[in-house]
Parts: sequence; structure tokens; C-alpha cells
Amino acid sequence: MMATSSSRSCLQYLLHLAQDNVDFRLPEIKALLALSGKPFHPCESFKEKSPFWCLNGLSEEDVRGIMARSVCAKSAFELWGHGQTHTELRTSLLNYPSENMSPFMHKDSTYRINVYTFNKTLAFADRIKRIDAMEYLPFKGTVSLKSPQHIFCLLEDYGTDPNNIPEHPDYIYFGRWIADGQRELIRSHSVKNRHFIGNTSMDAGLSFIMANHAKVKENDLVFDPFVGTGSLLVACSHFGAYVCGTDIDYNTIHGKGRSSRKNQKWRGPDENIRANLRQYGTEKMYVDVMVSDASKSVWKEAALFDAIITDPPYGIRESTRRTGSHKDITKPPDGIYVESHVPVSQAYHLSDIFTDLLNFSAHHLVMGGRLVYWLPVYRPEYCEEMVPLNPCLQLISNCEQTLSSHTSRRLITMEKIKEPEELDSLAYLADPRFSPYQGHNAFREKYFSGLNKRGKENDKSDFNG
Repeated sequence: MMATSSSRSCLQYLLHLAQDNVDFRLPEIKALLALSGKPFHPCESFKEKSPFWCLNGLSEEDVRGIMARSVCAKSAFELWGHGQTHTELRTSLLNYPSENMSPFMHKDSTYRINVYTFNKTLAFADRIKRIDAMEYLPFKGTVSLKSPQHIFCLLEDYGTDPNNIPEHPDYIYFGRWIADGQRELIRSHSVKNRHFIGNTSMDAGLSFIMANHAKVKENDLVFDPFVGTGSLLVACSHFGAYVCGTDIDYNTIHGKGRSSRKNQKWRGPDENIRANLRQYGTEKMYVDVMVSDASKSVWKEAALFDAIITDPPYGIRESTRRTGSHKDITKPPDGIYVESHVPVSQAYHLSDIFTDLLNFSAHHLVMGGRLVYWLPVYRPEYCEEMVPLNPCLQLISNCEQTLSSHTSRRLITMEKIKEPEELDSLAYLADPRFSPYQGHNAFREKYFSGLNKRGKENDKSDFNG
């Protein structure tokens, strides 16, 4: 029994990953492993862009934990054998410890073998041939196609080039299916079916990726300073976090004004962020939202939030504004309360937005808490020096989502590593890395200057204004 338990603790696991949002996959899996204090140990042949990753040093429980959260991973398997050819696969499987196989192959068990091919479609007859060719495996149980106790999978990788599909697979894997990922959340939480949306509501898949990058977990308090219609709050509440947010737009916060839906002129009486959480059964995680200017903090000086996740406005579909005026401010006479007062607003430059956001996060995140936000960039000019830094925040990951030939946005994840000190303000003066990059301020002009003749190149539904 000791031998069995020790060998089963040295297993390898295979992750099959989706081929969309490829840049976001590694930070997501690393963050989910970090939630349970596990390191990321890939095998020697690891290729980040591959749809298949082989991981070492994990237990089945660890793998199930990843799959219960990941929207980048499709499925996970206990890897029994692999090779560049079916002959190599056979040798590998025959060398696999029989004590690891036997619990799933005894005569009272039921099983099924699936064949999955990446970047190639196999005829049904060829799939059956693949399964028949594996008769060397000592299965003693009964085949059950509808409800097997154990599912096994033969996975063939034909590379990632759809224009150059090889006759034979580049690599082959065989293993026992453990769990599927949470890809279904992308459909079930689609913005198309959301109760309350705006022009810039964040895509459901990216919202869940952001929550995972931030390591959002049960009973966390998560804040979005540019909350909009609350897409990020929806994702974080799904993972059991309490959520709150602010936005300068009164109409959005209160669910008033013109609707963003086709064939609907005005928003209905119950179109608001709370209603979105109610739609997905997480209303109890809703703390509140309020109208507030992100450049003027209303929070007490304390570490309040486990995560700050946001998508600041870029000035494309939504203007970048803050309260204030360049003119002399005239106050109403003492004792007169102007109920209908709407604050005058002025431009809020992107460089200032990011400086304020990082500074706010340094003061209001708990130690080890994460900031996750989108940074728009003009691709021909992009370099890593453009990513804003703060002495209290460590850069964890920087992932690109291409929007057009000349624009993209980068998902930046940072972690708080120390409390702010008075000396930090001197760091901004002494170290040029901490001074804000002014080039962000021209992003709007550069965005529109590069529109192609069709004029629709950049029309991404999840591209925040």
C-alpha cells in the first residue's frame, strides 16, 4: 500500500488549454496554483503556446482546484503515457506502473476511451482503429459509452498551423480524465444575455480571467474604481468575493438614461449592477456602488481591499473625466443647498489615471493583494518602460490582447509587496521608471489615426472606451 501511495504522489498531469487568449493562460494557471500554495513545475518540453501542458509536482486535488476556476483550460488528465509516435506511446504506457493503473481497470469497473485530435479531424472509422490498437492495455472492466465510471483519452497534437497540417501527429498523449475547466461560464455569463449592459461592458471570459489573475477567492473584498455596468463585479462575486465599486457617471451607477441595447431607447426601471448579480444568484455578495471621482479618493487611509480589478476608460467610447474646472469655482451662498448640482468635469489624462490607480492601490490593498487593470497601447511605440510602476507594487504579469494592426491593450497584474512610506515620493523623483509615461495621453489620437479604410478594424465589443 505504501508503494502505491508514494508512486501516485509522483504523477504527471496533462492540461488541455483553449487556443483563445493564449497570452493570458500562463498567468491564470500560475495564479490558481498560488491560491493553494503550489508552484508551477512544467515538464522539460514545455511550450507556452502549445495547447497541451504537462505539469509535475501536483496532486489530483490540486488539479481539480485549478479546473474548478480556470476559463483558459478545457480539460485535465492524469498522464499515463506519451510519445512522438504510437510506438513510443505504447512503450511509455507499458512502462507506466501497473499499481497506478489497476484501481481504474478492475473487472467491476466501467470505462470509455475518447479520441481527441487538435488541428485535425479524424474520420469515425480512424478513431475506432486508434482505440482498437490500444488493446495491449490491461482493461478488465466493461465498456460503457453513456455513463462510465472512468474516462480515458487519447490526444493527438497536429501542431498549431491550420494551413500546414501534418499527416502524422507531432505528439500523442494518453491519460485518465480528471476534470473539465469552466469554459461554460463564457456562455452562461455572456454579455448578450446580461440584464444591464453598457457600451463598454467587459467580455465574460476576460472578466473571469481578470478575477483569476487577481487570485480572487471566497470572502475577499474586491473593488472596481471604474465600475461601469459591473461586469468585473459579476465575475468576482461568482468566486465568492464581496464586491463594490465607484464610477463618475451618475446615469450608469443609477441605471438611468439611454440604453446600449439595440431596439431599446431607454434603460428600464431595474437595469442596474445589483440586478446583474441577482441574475446570476450572487446578490448577497453585493456591497454597493456609488458615484465617485477616481482621482479624489473617498476612502479612509487603510488597507481595505483584497483585490482591485478595473478597466479604466481610454477616451474612445467613454470619455476620461474627473471633477473640477479650470475656471474660478463659484460657490452658492452659505445655507443654500443646490440639489440638482452636477459637478463640472475636466479632462483626466491617461497617464494621471494610471498614476492615481497605482497610488490608490498601494495605499488601499492589503499586503499581498493584487491590482489587475487594462493598459491601452499604440503597438508601433510600445515598450516595457511604458508600463506604470510603483515602489509598493511588484509586476506579476503583462499580457497582450491585440485589438487592431496598430492598437492593443495589455492586462497588467501587480501585487502589493510593502506599505507606502514617505520616502516613496522621493523614488518618483530619483527613478525615471516611476514617472508616468506621457505618451498614453495621445492614445485616442493614435487610435483614430490608424483606422483603416473599412473603418471597422477596431470595433471590438469588449474594447472599453
